[in-house]
Amino acid sequence: MPSIVDRFIQLHLLTFYPPANLNRDDTGRPKTAVMGGYPRLRVSSQALKRSWRESDAFAQALDGYLGKRTARIGALVEKHLLEKGRDAAKARSVARDIASIFGKLKKEDDPNPTFTEQLAFISPGEQEKALALADARADGADETDLAKIAPMVLTERDTAADVAMFGRMLASHPDFNREAAVSVAHAVTTHRVVVEDDYYTAVDDLKKSAEDAGAGFIGEAGFGSGVFYLYLCIDRALLLENLAGDAGVARKALEALVTAAATVGPRGKAKSFGSYARTSYMLAERGDGAPRTLAGAFVEPVDRIDPQPNDLLAASIRKLAGTKDAFDRSYPDDAPASAAFSVPDGSGSIREIGNFVTDGL
Repeated sequence: MPSIVDRFIQLHLLTFYPPANLNRDDTGRPKTAVMGGYPRLRVSSQALKRSWRESDAFAQALDGYLGKRTARIGALVEKHLLEKGRDAAKARSVARDIASIFGKLKKEDDPNPTFTEQLAFISPGEQEKALALADARADGADETDLAKIAPMVLTERDTAADVAMFGRMLASHPDFNREAAVSVAHAVTTHRVVVEDDYYTAVDDLKKSAEDAGAGFIGEAGFGSGVFYLYLCIDRALLLENLAGDAGVARKALEALVTAAATVGPRGKAKSFGSYARTSYMLAERGDGAPRTLAGAFVEPVDRIDPQPNDLLAASIRKLAGTKDAFDRSYPDDAPASAAFSVPDGSGSIREIGNFVTDGL
């Protein structure tokens, strides 16, 4: 693993969302968690990472350096071969062989026999190699040992930034797994929250009033509002190793991650709630000491302990900053360097945070 100064970047974000249903559970209600004995709203790390990967911030900064998480690599190979005029039976056989590199195949009698049972992260370079190998096998190259062809496609390191950041697991070929360089916590509110229900109706525009006075549809939707605390930890040495030492891509990845985390969230029911928000406060830390979340700042909800509980954002900022200072006093030998921006105070900027997290790479 590369040796770099200030290995760990830690990001702490406070973001206010008005009434919304950002991330639903199996019943359609907002996800929740109990922390410190009190109910909080929650947004899962999986939902956050998905929203960042699909964001304009990633697309613009990392064009050409993003992989795809899919179960359909075999379908892509089959389509590629058919478009080149290959025999349909041969195209299907080759597509299944190539797809099996990335995961367990669907059964041959499945409606989608070239799909894998699992989703797999595939880098741009691996996709190109998969198509090239498919061409070779369709042309008559005979290599029936799939264990031997896997290294012809899979890579241990490349410049797929999202795979480098968020990792992947290939059960059949663990040598090509990638350990995630970015750890993302579930976001939780800094205060107590009660999930409410929105009882709503829809009117049938073509129904005549003479029929009845009732609505055409009646439904319920859960929602909640709050200040969310989000924690991320980035291992810059592992990120650089996963990216085959490409510091330029690593810097782009870090800047894109900072921007996306601050400006993009899950889009659950966004059209119904207009739940578009930006981070109001971000604290970034850089150092070699063992990482630690600052979620302990909110074990006791801020609405229970602050003298101005109605200003939940200001109370959360004070509590977060105070907890960071307390950790630095208690662990002075590895207190990290830090930078912050605060929208309420008008201090700092996201651009400064981007420069801070890439410094030294």
